[in-house]
This record gives sequence, C-alpha cells and structure tokens, in this order.
Amino acid sequence: MALEYLTEKALDLFIKSAIKEDVGDGDHSALACIPENQESKAQLLIKDEGILAGVDMAKKIFASYDPALKIEVFIKDGSTMQKGDVAFKVYGSARSILTSERLVLNCMQRMSGIATYTDYLRTLIGGSKAKLLDTRKTTPNFRIAEKWAVSIGGGTNHRFGLYDMVMLKDNHIDYAGGISKAIKTTQEYLKNNNKSLKIEVETRNLDEVKEVLDTGGVDVIMLDNMMPSVMKEAVTMIKGQYETEASGGITEKNIREVAECGIDFISVGALTHSVKSKDMSLKAF
Repeated sequence: MALEYLTEKALDLFIKSAIKEDVGDGDHSALACIPENQESKAQLLIKDEGILAGVDMAKKIFASYDPALKIEVFIKDGSTMQKGDVAFKVYGSARSILTSERLVLNCMQRMSGIATYTDYLRTLIGGSKAKLLDTRKTTPNFRIAEKWAVSIGGGTNHRFGLYDMVMLKDNHIDYAGGISKAIKTTQEYLKNNNKSLKIEVETRNLDEVKEVLDTGGVDVIMLDNMMPSVMKEAVTMIKGQYETEASGGITEKNIREVAECGIDFISVGALTHSVKSKDMSLKAF
C-alpha cells in the first residue's frame, strides 16, 4: 500500500526530532558506565497479544541513530504476535542500543496497540462494504506513526492533515452562512487557487443532506451522529451519487449496525486517541 505521507524525508524528520528530544546533549547513563567500543545484542520481547506494528519504524530508528547496528527480523509488521515471541534481534554498539531503545519501544508499543484495535474493529464490519477510517484525532508530532499503524492494522487512512482535503464541518458551515454557501465558496477557492482537492461536507440531519444534494459539486457526504434508521434514509436519498461517511459516536457495540446501513466509510477517532499500548521490552541477551 502506497502511503503518500510516509516519505523518507518525513520519517527522517520525525526520527531526528524524537531522538533530539530524548537524548539532548548525550545519554549520560550509557556514556557513564558502558565502554565506547563494547559490542552487544538485544531482543525485542513481546509480552502481549495482538497485531505487531512498528518493526519497520524500529529499523529506521536504529539506522538513523547508528547505521552500524544490524537487525534480524523474525516477525513482520501486520503479523499476529503472542506473548513470549521475539520480534527481532539487534546487534552492535551497546551504547547505541541503549540510547535508541526507548524511542523504538515508545513507537512500537503504541503502534501495535493501534494496529490491534484497528484489526479488531475491522473484523466487526467484515462482509460489509464499509471501510474503517482514522481521523486527525492524533498525538501532536506523532501522527505519521499513528496513521501508519492504522494502515498496518488493515484500516484506511483519511486525510493526513488540513492541506490534502477540504472537510466542511459544522463550524465551517455555521461560520460560512450555511451549507450551500460553504460549498460554493469552497469550489470558487479551489478553482481560483488551481487546487484539486476532494470536498467532504458534514451533515447533521436529512434536511442538510438534501441541501448538499441540491447544491452538488462535492465528493463525500458525512453523516454525523445520526441514528442508524436516519442514516439508512440518508443513504437512500444519496443514491450513490456521492460517497458516504458515518462519523460520531461509533463504538464497538454499534459499528456493525452502522456498517449495515450501506455506508462507504466509518471514521473512528478512538483508533488513535483511546488505545492501550501493547507491552514489550528490549532485553539484552
């Protein structure tokens, strides 16, 4: 799967910033007690069950901090992990292993939690046409890892940021003076600025759905916080003219019912803002 945001430049910027945040002017714990030339090895020990994510991220972190570190991978991203598994082994400078350890674990534990929950929710809507979407409800400066984890877990990434899609939500619509005006001024803005971006419009009731249909010129209609019975009626009204997205109040208990409304996408902020990290550790051996 080609993820446009997952570029070498973006990953390098993220990793270098994270290392700088953690290391500062030096890892004085390692520098103080570990000889400069000591070679060692460590293994990534899994202490939880779920979907593993962040192995490729770990490889890039190790390579960024110390290109001489060597990694032997046993479990790939997206694979099922069990307690007691060893995901990979890393060989090289003891100081480098110790200094990069926490960043690797922070990324892998959270990414694996996200991938696991994404996989779980995806199974709940299996057999329907609905695709599971993430949102922008991410941790500042960690979005690249969190959205990557959603993808590893089998979910679909929504827009990465404010720049790659127009989403006219309730506040935009209220500030702009209504749905029709918001859509028309957006269309003019995109044309005047020579931008080719998809337009999604949030609707809160059937009257707003009708107004979007009457105005036209959008790509996706969001059905926000609607009861399933109302959502079904909205899907019938739209008649496949535009893609549909269900959003707001989606839980494990109702996601299947929402999927059965004939919706195209279901967005769930909890994929990235409410997951529990998976337990794992990097142990010397």
